[in-house]
Amino acid sequence: MAESFPTSPKPKRTRRDSQDGSSVLSSSSVSLTEELQCSVCLEVFSDPVSTPCGHNFCRSCLKQYWDNSHIYSCPMCKETFSKRPDLKINTTLRQVVQHYKEKINVRRSEVLCDICDERKLKALKSCLMCQASYCETHLKLHQKLHSKKHKLMDPVENIKDYICQKHERPLEFFCRDDQTCVCVFCTDGDHKNHNTVPLEEMSEEKKTQLKKTQRDVQQMIQERIKKIQDIKHSAQLRKRSTDEEKAASVEVFSALIRSIERCQTELLEMIDEQQKAAEKQDEDLMKDLEQEITELKRRDSELEQLSHTDHHLHLLQVDSSLYRPPHTKNWSEISMKTDVSVETLRRALTQLQETLDDKLNQSVLTVLRRMQQFAVDVTLDPDTAQTKLILSEDGKQLKLGDVRHELPYNPERFDCAFVLGKEGFSSGRFYFEVQVRGKTDWYLGVARESINRKGNITVSPQNGFWAVILRDEKNYKACADPSVSLSLRVSPQKVGVFVDYEEGLVCFYDVENRSHIYSFTGQTFTEKLFPFFCPGLNDEGKNSDPLIILPVHYNKLMYTHDIL
Repeated sequence: MAESFPTSPKPKRTRRDSQDGSSVLSSSSVSLTEELQCSVCLEVFSDPVSTPCGHNFCRSCLKQYWDNSHIYSCPMCKETFSKRPDLKINTTLRQVVQHYKEKINVRRSEVLCDICDERKLKALKSCLMCQASYCETHLKLHQKLHSKKHKLMDPVENIKDYICQKHERPLEFFCRDDQTCVCVFCTDGDHKNHNTVPLEEMSEEKKTQLKKTQRDVQQMIQERIKKIQDIKHSAQLRKRSTDEEKAASVEVFSALIRSIERCQTELLEMIDEQQKAAEKQDEDLMKDLEQEITELKRRDSELEQLSHTDHHLHLLQVDSSLYRPPHTKNWSEISMKTDVSVETLRRALTQLQETLDDKLNQSVLTVLRRMQQFAVDVTLDPDTAQTKLILSEDGKQLKLGDVRHELPYNPERFDCAFVLGKEGFSSGRFYFEVQVRGKTDWYLGVARESINRKGNITVSPQNGFWAVILRDEKNYKACADPSVSLSLRVSPQKVGVFVDYEEGLVCFYDVENRSHIYSFTGQTFTEKLFPFFCPGLNDEGKNSDPLIILPVHYNKLMYTHDIL
């Protein structure tokens, strides 16, 4: 007799139910679960480690237990250890735990047949109409009874999620308006005038959307992998640059130290030579004095004898020179030096100063050449130039004219005699050089994109400008907050401007004299920076020469030689 199927299935027993009502997990499995359980978190081990006393715990649990208690003891037997044990993962136990978890997950993921009365078999299909799952044998009987009228699907445990709770019918459509799944009765009821499509069609759309999202995610992954590679490459370059900078710095300071030590040695040798010469002079003087003393004593003895003679004729016949003091040196005119010549020290310090200046110039040259490797091609932006400014056709020169040009209004155009470069920079480093020869007035630096361009403008970092200026041919200032007067030994003819965006650094250098002019440090940049120029007023023709943006001649071989 063929087996009949009820329209409503029998009360569904859980996947843990077996033919005798006991748990599918045998008592031995339950016992194994207890054996593989951490006594701290009461969960199955994760990265199990063993203490010296032989008990096992999750590595994170034991670490947290020791960190909190500050006593290295076993949480189970309380045995105390003299020092914190060096814990290693128990690989064998971890493999057992992993195998156990996989076995439990397989059991839990199986969908069992709802019709089997004895030992339940694994279901092959689930029927949405019958709301039941069938093993191979019961699936054949189901197919004989219902042919192809009932819709089958891969077995699912939560089959009620696929059934309309209101009409007890399979969810076969998707309502776009309410973004929910509905059955065929719903399409004639609450969702009658809604935009509904078959689940298969909506599923294909979702798959297409998922594929697009997957492609986007894969692209994001590739971008991040590329970013990691870029970071690693940048780190390598930075490490190489750091090593080169350290080597160059050590060489510079070593050369300075050697120069100072050499100068000190030469000074000490000179002082020693002067001391020896002075000692030799003292010895010679004392010999002369001793000789004169001997001669004077002899003369004194002769005079003493003559003073007691009774031979009047003999006394009158002696050499007349005896009646006069002997001819000797005038020792009162001879002075003794008691200290080292100040001139010696002055000459030594002057020589040291010249040596240090030369070494410092070489150091500045090295720094300049390092900055020059970040040279950029700067071109003036006519859309920002004040209407009296005259720009060359190639955008490399500017000066102030006498007449305002009739130009259309542009919110980017300055009212005062300022102009920006065409290209802005929002990261990295950049460098450019400007000729200021023959000028008595100029502004030079960088400015942020959002600066005020209309009306009176105060050039300062607070207002978005980082610049150095020349006024009245000799007054150099850094436009800081407040401004800083600069004392320059010579007037720059060519000025180099270097910016390190991330470091918040803007530096100015006298290129030809290899000297540092001024640096803005510790700045914070959050938007694009543009090269900034102002040729200054003409000053009755005294300041008519143009500012000229020059090409930067960077010699990598020379730079490498300087470092080495």
